[in-house]
Amino acid sequence: MTSTLGSAESIAGRVRTMRETVLGEAGESERLRTLSPAVVEAMWDAGLMTAFNPAPAGGVEPSFAEMIETWIEMAWQDGSFGWVGIANLPSSFAAAAYLPDAGFAEVFTAHDNRVTMGGQFFPNGQGTAVPGGYRLTGSWSFGSGIGHSQYVAAGFLPMDGTEMRWVSEGVPDMQVAVLPREQVSFNDGWHVQGLKGTGSYDYSVDDVFVPAERTFALFTREPLRGSSPATRMGMMPVTAAGHASWALGVAKSMLDDVQELAETKFRMSDMASLASRPTFQKGLAHHVAAWRAARLLVLDAFETAESAVGAGQALTPALRADMRVAAVYATDVARQCAEWAHLVAGTSSIREGTRLERAFRDMYTGTQHAFISEKIAIDAAQIWLGVIDDQFGL
Repeated sequence: MTSTLGSAESIAGRVRTMRETVLGEAGESERLRTLSPAVVEAMWDAGLMTAFNPAPAGGVEPSFAEMIETWIEMAWQDGSFGWVGIANLPSSFAAAAYLPDAGFAEVFTAHDNRVTMGGQFFPNGQGTAVPGGYRLTGSWSFGSGIGHSQYVAAGFLPMDGTEMRWVSEGVPDMQVAVLPREQVSFNDGWHVQGLKGTGSYDYSVDDVFVPAERTFALFTREPLRGSSPATRMGMMPVTAAGHASWALGVAKSMLDDVQELAETKFRMSDMASLASRPTFQKGLAHHVAAWRAARLLVLDAFETAESAVGAGQALTPALRADMRVAAVYATDVARQCAEWAHLVAGTSSIREGTRLERAFRDMYTGTQHAFISEKIAIDAAQIWLGVIDDQFGL
């Protein structure tokens, strides 16, 4: 299966054609607690599900700018749709780029590249080394996008008997296993405040054999497929770009909805429309400007690193810190925009089923993620200050 996209520049445009479907299915996805079949099929029809993959896996290897704009558009349409975009698309991107040839053939080539993948990459499992691979046991939480995924990613620590493996002093070996869905036990405990439609189930495996060819190193930057700089930057920058874009997209939907609402919104005992009130006008100007500034920061940080790697330079700790801080900052700004929009919309923002109400719940769920926590900003600042030379998790 080759990509249905002609070029990277068309990805965000293809996603825009999905607006009616995604908006119309948002309530159904929340009811199902995973993306509705109609939305999943629309992702395949638009060529979205494979778009970020290396070319041998049906992708077009887009730039970071195109990935960011695509994710913003997805999250603008619906928070759960956008969140699945930052789960499924990077998961298949990483597996397609970094799996050994035999694993790639089994997972991608054998299925004509029609592969959906989600899961949790943090090493919450242990894999005991055995001939040909590992015996994997573990439990993972928040496996976003696995409600409709035929393969599930699961991070783990390789074990030689009872001993952990280490790649350097203080840094354990961390690997990712790619598991067929039928080998995984799912705990449908996804009853949450927001991001209800993401199918982010808990899951586990118990003493499952995983061949070595269906594993890859979590922090690798050595692609076996693909020629874009992103494949040589690894999972962390792609994931960080996704989180930043998602927050920006959800915030943009709320700002847009409030701006439209303001023309007809009248508060009780107030004869002036919301749009005519100077305090609203100032607030709108401030938050739209903050949103635009955060978006530009994200684009600058990721494009700067991408250009450096594309020119053959190293992805330095400082470049990685810049990208992660941009993601944290954009998330903070997006949350502030969401809080303001929710407040000024008054009772219109509390009515169930509206995009404004759903986006607010999604924002305050998605921004709890550890990947954009204050610890990331602290780690980055310590690199800038010279307190530490590097932090491998950035």
